[in-house]
Amino acid sequence: MPAATDLTHLPSRTRLAARHTGLLTTLKTHAAEADTHARLPAPALAALRASPLLATAVPQAYGGHDGTAPLINRLAELVAEADPSAAIILFQHWAVSARITEWATSAQRERCLPRLADGRWLAASAWSEQGAGADKRNIQTTARRVPGGWRLDGTKAFTTGAGLADLYLVLAQTRPPAGDSAYGRDGQTFFLVEADRPGITAHASLDLVGMRASATGTVTLDACTVPDDAVLGPEGKAADIIRGVRESGASLGAVAVGIAEAAYRLALAHTLKNGPAVPQAPRHRLADLAARVAQARAIVDSAGRRESPDPGTLTLHSKTAASALAEEVCLEAQRLIGSAAFLRAHPVNRISRDARAIALMGPTNDLCRELVTTQWTA
Repeated sequence: MPAATDLTHLPSRTRLAARHTGLLTTLKTHAAEADTHARLPAPALAALRASPLLATAVPQAYGGHDGTAPLINRLAELVAEADPSAAIILFQHWAVSARITEWATSAQRERCLPRLADGRWLAASAWSEQGAGADKRNIQTTARRVPGGWRLDGTKAFTTGAGLADLYLVLAQTRPPAGDSAYGRDGQTFFLVEADRPGITAHASLDLVGMRASATGTVTLDACTVPDDAVLGPEGKAADIIRGVRESGASLGAVAVGIAEAAYRLALAHTLKNGPAVPQAPRHRLADLAARVAQARAIVDSAGRRESPDPGTLTLHSKTAASALAEEVCLEAQRLIGSAAFLRAHPVNRISRDARAIALMGPTNDLCRELVTTQWTA
């Protein structure tokens, strides 16, 4: 289990933003275009692949930066402030990198981690399914043994990075379940499936309301055969890996914080556009808005430090709380901006749609609440 980390030892947000100004500027410049066309434009995608940020969650021994959860959360916030869609693509890449670091064999680490660190590979999680959503207990994708490996069959839905990723972390049922838990069903296994494997097809086919450039779509596995060394972690024990994700302190709430910060900045700039002589009422509303952003950031930072007696629960709380606060901030920012925010092209409308999407991403906010309450009777 990762140790708690003192945030004072991390670079400040200002220093991190300056260090990655090229990427952040490129993403922000192309964010509106990305939303309109529902895909990252070529310059934005190229900048993301070339960025050293991809190596954040990879150990130094494999070309990475040994990034801790507080650093991952801080960087996710900065990228989300520029373009939330790019932030969740990056967050998924970090999540798969971390799972490989924690659970892979030496050979798997040697093969995967350097490619994930230097941008040759983008990674994505293919866990959720239509009808099952983020509840891993109801997946229909199966994997059965064949000579030399496994055959995977099924369709994954709401996969972020579908069609962009070079490596998918696929969840499949490998044997009849003997029981289940809030983190999945017994007998489920993770597989590392490269995008060029015969039998795997990915399409960013979903016409989303928010996070439109996140390449969210389907991954279909049709008699996709993988070798034995594609199995990540213990066979049949995927629920243990998923449970560990909750303990990591890395939180999608960080993406919500970045969105909230962007909305606050838009409201602040609009309010001050005619000079500093602003009436008391809007000044106080902006102060309250800044406080909500600070609240969201504080709980995400705390989750990253894993300073709670129950770090997993705090990580779940950080997602539900930060995403709810981000939606509130976006709505109040729209009110402060006034009639200008009623124009479709105003960026506050785009990021407001993105804020709503965080609550629906796995684990969805409702599943987060279920995971918290299940512990009360465990």
